[in-house]
Amino acid sequence: MITALYAGPLALLLLVLSARVITYRRANKLGLGDHGDKSLLKRMRAQANCAEYVPIGVMMMLLVELQDAPSLLVHAIGLSLLAGRLMHGFGFSASPPRMNLPVWGMMLTLISIAVAAISAFLLSLF
Repeated sequence: MITALYAGPLALLLLVLSARVITYRRANKLGLGDHGDKSLLKRMRAQANCAEYVPIGVMMMLLVELQDAPSLLVHAIGLSLLAGRLMHGFGFSASPPRMNLPVWGMMLTLISIAVAAISAFLLSLF
């Protein structure tokens, strides 16, 4: 199953981004919330953004794959989603932020979800 090839690394990415939040909190003795700490807020948003977009991306990719779409299409969706999330997560949470990475990462993420959504819809018609 192609989707699993991308879902696994995406889940690991979420764990890495989560660990960055947890270790920062522990090192700085910060509880819930961002405490006005901009570095913590960036890490939290990188983690949350991943958690917001990965589930719908993986779900749409799986729907495309389950409808016997060409493997190349499923791989294109998975590669763009994974690359987009990596670029966004690490570019956004870097200090200082590398703002071109999150912009391109978000574009790749949205394109992958749009392609998957349109493909799933069209495949369901035929």
